[in-house]
Order: sequence, then C-alpha cells, then structure tokens
Amino acid sequence: MTLTTARRPTPPDEAAPRPAPAKGAGLGLLLALLATVVWSGSFVATRDMADTVPPVQAVFWRWTIALLAVAPLAARPFWRQRALLRRHLGFTALASLFGVALYNTLVHQAGLTTSATNMGMIMAASPVIMAGYARLGGERLGARRLLGMAIAVLGVLLLVGEGSLAIDLSAGDLWMFAAALSFASYSALLKRRPPEIDGLAFLFATFVLGALMLAPAYAVSLAVQGGFPATPGTVGPLLYIGVFSSAVAFFAWNKAISLVGAARAGLVYYLQPVCVALLSYALLGEELGLAGGASMALILGGVALGSAR
Repeated sequence: MTLTTARRPTPPDEAAPRPAPAKGAGLGLLLALLATVVWSGSFVATRDMADTVPPVQAVFWRWTIALLAVAPLAARPFWRQRALLRRHLGFTALASLFGVALYNTLVHQAGLTTSATNMGMIMAASPVIMAGYARLGGERLGARRLLGMAIAVLGVLLLVGEGSLAIDLSAGDLWMFAAALSFASYSALLKRRPPEIDGLAFLFATFVLGALMLAPAYAVSLAVQGGFPATPGTVGPLLYIGVFSSAVAFFAWNKAISLVGAARAGLVYYLQPVCVALLSYALLGEELGLAGGASMALILGGVALGSAR
C-alpha cells in the first residue's frame, strides 16, 4: 500500500511574489505614459508664464483649480474615508509635502531662470532616484532594466549637454534637480500607500493638504509681489496645469505606480525630455539640433529595453 501525504498549502506570506499580470502591466505603462506626456506640456506652460505669474501664486492656483476639478468625483469617497485618512494623516501629509507643495513650487521657481527643455531633461533624473528607492526597499531591478536605464541616462546627459557630457548648470537647473528629488520621494511614498485608502480619496486629501501648506506662502507673495493680471496668457496655462497636469496626470501616475511600481513607471518617465524638447521647439522656438535627435533616440531605445518584460 502506498501512503500519500497531503501537501501543506503554502501560506500567502511564504508564496513567491508574482509579476503583475500582462494586462495590468500594460495599463500601468500606458497610464505612466499619459502622465508623462501631460506633464511635459506643463513645463512649457510653466516657462511661458514664468515672467508674469509669481511661482508660489501659480502653484497655489494650480492646486485650487485641481481641487475644483476632482471634487465632483472625489469628495464623496474622501468624506466616506475621513476617519481612515485621519488615522494615516502623517503619511498623507508627507506625500502632500513632496508631491504637491514642494515639488511644484520648485518647478515654477526653476522656470524663472532655465528653459523648458532643460526643465524636462533634468526631471529625467527622478527615475534614477526612484530606482534607488526601489532597490533600498528590496526590489530587484534586473540587468535589462539597469542597462535600459543607463542608456536612457546617457541620452539625457547628451541632450542636456547638447551633444557633450560637459554640462553647464544654471540656478534654475539646480532648482530642477531639487524638484526631481522631491518627485522621486513622492513616487516612492505612493508604493507604501495603505491599500484600504481609495485612490481618489487619497488624491483629494493630498490636494487639500498641499493647498493648505501653500496658503501662508501665497499670502506673503500677494502682499510683497502683488497679484497678476487675469489674461488668456495667464488663465489658460493655469487651467491646463490645474486640470490636466494636476488632476488628470497625478491620478494616472498614482494608478500606474499601484500597477507596475515606481521603478518601472519611472522608466517611462525618461520619455519626458523628448516630449518637452519637441513641444518647446514647436511652441516656444527653443532649438533642438542634430545632437538632440540622436540623444532622443538613445532615450527611446533605453526606455524600450528597460520597460519590456
């Protein structure tokens, strides 16, 4: 007689981690691409109104408009989960500081002294920081992803240096590096968002807290610098960055990270310098050149290599 021993089922915490389903991964990459393209336009809009709207005032109105845009969809889940959000107030406030108040203020400050093209290119440093955070959190990056990242970084460096690795940084460029660090920190925090918190409720909460953080600085700027004229050249860009770059893009990016993780979504973010350079050339007349085209080819190749499963 042959005795068979029942195999003990593997507890969930002992099971090997499974990769994201292909459908979910594809949707995550598409959402990351959507956010990246929309944010690329925001750098052009930010640079275009930099001489007219003070940075803090631009950021405050950006999030006020974003709050009004998402309120019809997000107010109800936000109110329903108010006790849960209060329990995780420290985490939500930290995400609001890095992703809403600090990051966007740094971007608008950078727009005073650097080009839209440089703003987009320097923001491509944030995926490297995201990958570093992911590695510290125990995520394996893999040789192909690291190689793709290295190729994309080389392309970004050549794009910033106009075909050379000798890069001359302005004050605005340094502000953008600080913005890249802030955005990468926000993206790393998103991966640790408590799963029981609804995505729209969390988004709305970060918008509310971020606007409250900015309110004192807005009042000071208004008293010292005065307001700005409400013209099509100021209201139009503010509506774009408030509705699309804030409400739409942040929701898409948050969802993308929940599906594929910050490191993999960050690879798609390398496409931002390409989008910004093309938009800046078309709308602002900023030159691109042959070296820029070759650099973009490296960036595209690196993203394709690193994001493939």
